[in-house]
Amino acid sequence: MRAITLLQPPKLVFGAGAFSRFVEDTIAAGRQRIWILVAQPLVDTLNGGVEEMRSAGLMVDVVVYEAGEPTFTLYEEFLQQVEKFGPDTVVGIGGGSVLDLAKLLAAMQDSTGQLSDFVGINLLKSRSTHMVCIPTTSGTGSEVSPNAILLDEGTLEKKGIISPFLVPDATYIDPALTIGLPPKITAETGIDALSHCIEAFTNKFSHPLVDDYALRGISLIGQHLHRAFEVPDDMDARSAVALGSMYGGLCLGPVNTAAVHALSYPLGGKYHVPHGLANAVLLPEVMAYNLPSNVQKHEQIALALGAERGTTSEETAKNGVEKVKELVKLCDIPQNLTKLGVQKEDVAELTGLAMKVTRLLKNNPREVTFADAEEIYCRLF
Repeated sequence: MRAITLLQPPKLVFGAGAFSRFVEDTIAAGRQRIWILVAQPLVDTLNGGVEEMRSAGLMVDVVVYEAGEPTFTLYEEFLQQVEKFGPDTVVGIGGGSVLDLAKLLAAMQDSTGQLSDFVGINLLKSRSTHMVCIPTTSGTGSEVSPNAILLDEGTLEKKGIISPFLVPDATYIDPALTIGLPPKITAETGIDALSHCIEAFTNKFSHPLVDDYALRGISLIGQHLHRAFEVPDDMDARSAVALGSMYGGLCLGPVNTAAVHALSYPLGGKYHVPHGLANAVLLPEVMAYNLPSNVQKHEQIALALGAERGTTSEETAKNGVEKVKELVKLCDIPQNLTKLGVQKEDVAELTGLAMKVTRLLKNNPREVTFADAEEIYCRLF
């Protein structure tokens, strides 16, 4: 068995009241200058904690992230604000877009280079600024991963910066913060988290250590996401999906994702389709494509999802694909690209962009050629 490195935040607080713990811990740790990037819907939730920190003598600067895809341009705009404030701690409170930006803003305080110089794996070599992540969606897993993804508006490519120094120093996961999410966002981010677990489990470079996290995440999300979608204030369902999302994030460092994400990135880049939505549309089709590469693992996925056991392993595995399709449908997610506004005449361009995401395609359990990727897209019209 090959050796792998599993990275995770040194402090990981999960459960009810985790957000309050963040405020208490920050004050107790003697931090002096706190720069917070917060998603707009969470501003009111944050206000009490900010006042408590200020009353304790901390300097706190709060910057609101309105919405949209995180881009290199946005990063540069926020970087100017961070450098002007000079924090000893950077905090991200929001979904994956906010967390990815906050992580990069914290890490780049030590660097004199351009962010584009660090696109790739392990090119970012240091970070001294304390970094805290507080997710308010259950999707990207960025709060526990070494990854950050930004859109290059010039090339329409999503580019990844992957480094151990992008793993936060502290992460606080409070499922209560996800209760106010619109059902649509709950569903899309939840399927994104499910795709992390499935792609890690079936990955060409899968590992038994990561498999345990992935399979548990598949079970938690697959069996509780619809309930969280239908009954937003069900804390048991919210907690299960949040935990499953965290497990998916832990899979991203040592194993990462594969063809689902590679094919989804161009949809976000060219059409600005939300990341989770793009993954949700692609996931069942890519699963069906990959199934012949490892029937046994797809059978395990099916059973973790609660799918019916068939008379053969292959039949059970196929039931798992249908179970994912059913979940997507139950969560009112479109099941084809036309409903996302994608034009069929753009498939060749989308395929070309997807084939550039070699860092993920190399992980896929079944080789994906240009023709294969093109066919997967075409089957979704």
